[in-house]
Amino acid sequence: MAPVPSHSAVVDELERTAEAVLPQSVADFVRGGAGDELTLGWEREAFGEYALRPLVLGGVDRPDLSTTMLGSRVSLPVAVAPMAYQRLVHPAGERATTEAAGRAGALTVVPMLSSVCLEEVIGAATGPLWFQLYPLRDREVVADLARRAERAGYQALVLTADAPRLGTRRRDLRNGFALPPGVEPVNLPRRVGTVAEVDGAGESAIALHAEATHDATFGWEDLARLCDRTALPVVVKGVLCAEDARRAADMGAQGVIVSSHGGRQLDRAVPSLHALPEVVEAVGDRCEVYLDGGVRHGTDVLIAAALGARAVFTGRPLLWALAVGGADAAVDLLARLRGELEEAMVLTGRAGLTDLDGLLRRRRKDWAC
Repeated sequence: MAPVPSHSAVVDELERTAEAVLPQSVADFVRGGAGDELTLGWEREAFGEYALRPLVLGGVDRPDLSTTMLGSRVSLPVAVAPMAYQRLVHPAGERATTEAAGRAGALTVVPMLSSVCLEEVIGAATGPLWFQLYPLRDREVVADLARRAERAGYQALVLTADAPRLGTRRRDLRNGFALPPGVEPVNLPRRVGTVAEVDGAGESAIALHAEATHDATFGWEDLARLCDRTALPVVVKGVLCAEDARRAADMGAQGVIVSSHGGRQLDRAVPSLHALPEVVEAVGDRCEVYLDGGVRHGTDVLIAAALGARAVFTGRPLLWALAVGGADAAVDLLARLRGELEEAMVLTGRAGLTDLDGLLRRRRKDWAC
């Protein structure tokens, strides 16, 4: 008997197809996580711990999948996560994912380490755009990027707070990973944007660049200053506990993204979905809460929404799609997530994303209604 496919079989097939066309070092860079990659696996497994409790005869035909993200209305509660150096997988890079998100009715976070400059990316946008920042030792570079994003028309800043240094990514070390010619962090000035070459296995150019440029001393007061000095709302990405969620709201953040950095930073960190409920409870209505990590199917989106996420972010699946077929394949992936989410909402009798009380049961632990 053939094995039963996983609920994310379509994404698994995209991944296999992409791996066949990408250099191994690039495929490993996209796929890999930190340490023993335990958190990487836990991110996906966490969704399998929940079962859906359907309601029948609710008269739901066309559920409302829309939501707002810092005031921007989106027709799909699935946004594009900030992923560095997207031209590694397709020549159009960040322009293609931004175009795809707009066509699908979704929001995009453009990475600071984009391989296409932030002003050019916005030319491909038809949907809302946020811009990601890392805390850098050169604080003026961060301030200048914030000003450029504001002038260009971005609608929010996303501060990635969980990378004072990069976690040990053994795949990249084994491959001696370095950026190929034509792929570089074009948003950064040369004094901080040059990614060094490596001599071979045992080093990662990405890790060496982060070690030289990221600022591990950046703290909560620095976040408060960032919030005060920009006209854009600030979202903090990388929050995995109630204490940090409350501090982010105290310092002026208008949103938090519950994220383990895709399992790429601290191995054995709690998976995002497990951290989500305590973050939602901690901040209440003080700021918006989003989830990033492990989303591969429309039912994943529904589970996250039932646990309190306003929207979710997805990353690796879109890179696999981009590698296979560019913007069109990314649009197809987002359309599939939309269809899966709509089907799950109809079959569970849920008319909208704010109508999810009582939807979830922990699988094998609590089947009682």
